[in-house]
Amino acid sequence: MSVQGEDLMEKEIAKFLAASSFAVAGASANQHKYGNQIFRALLSSGRNVHPLNPFAEQIEGQAAYASIADLPEAPESVSVVTPPPVTRQVVADAIRCGVKHLWMQPGANDAESSESARRAGLTVIDDGSCVLVLLARE
Repeated sequence: MSVQGEDLMEKEIAKFLAASSFAVAGASANQHKYGNQIFRALLSSGRNVHPLNPFAEQIEGQAAYASIADLPEAPESVSVVTPPPVTRQVVADAIRCGVKHLWMQPGANDAESSESARRAGLTVIDDGSCVLVLLARE
């Protein structure tokens, strides 16, 4: 990646992390899964974060929601930790609900989803970087 590309990515990451509200699509009740680790990292950093998982009632003591549309209000930033076919639905929901920033974690990225999110004006982080690494630096 060029220096200019790195600067742009740093700005997009800063926007994602500066949001006032977050959701983790693919949050898991299993503490060994990345969806749970990312959710806990955002939560322990003092951020307002909601878990998204259509098969769980609660994750880490927080009410879990089936989708972005089920949240009391749309989050500004969504971390996506889902398989690509699910990522497509998450991104469509994010666009429809007014999410501003998406971070597709390694393994969740999907070129079609990234392109549609960018066309809709969302900030998209899909370069293979992981939010856990960035949160560890804070």
